Amino acid sequence: MLKYNEVVVFIETNHRNPSRHRLEEHDMLNWVKQQRKMKNKGELKAERAEMLERLLSLCEEYKRVNQWG
Repeated sequence: MLKYNEVVVFIETNHRNPSRHRLEEHDMLNWVKQQRKMKNKGELKAERAEMLERLLSLCEEYKRVNQWG
């Protein structure tokens, strides 16, 4: 729960997802990636899977757009 709240606050504050290029954001990014893997394997409880879905929809809202696209 603690990491979930940390990631949500980070995204809402900075209006972007955690970056793999910034060392201070690696823990958050790795946590999100691990949660996605666990969800895909079916290892997350229903409550946590629902929370992850809300987090992923928030991530999608602030997804980086390629400026050259």
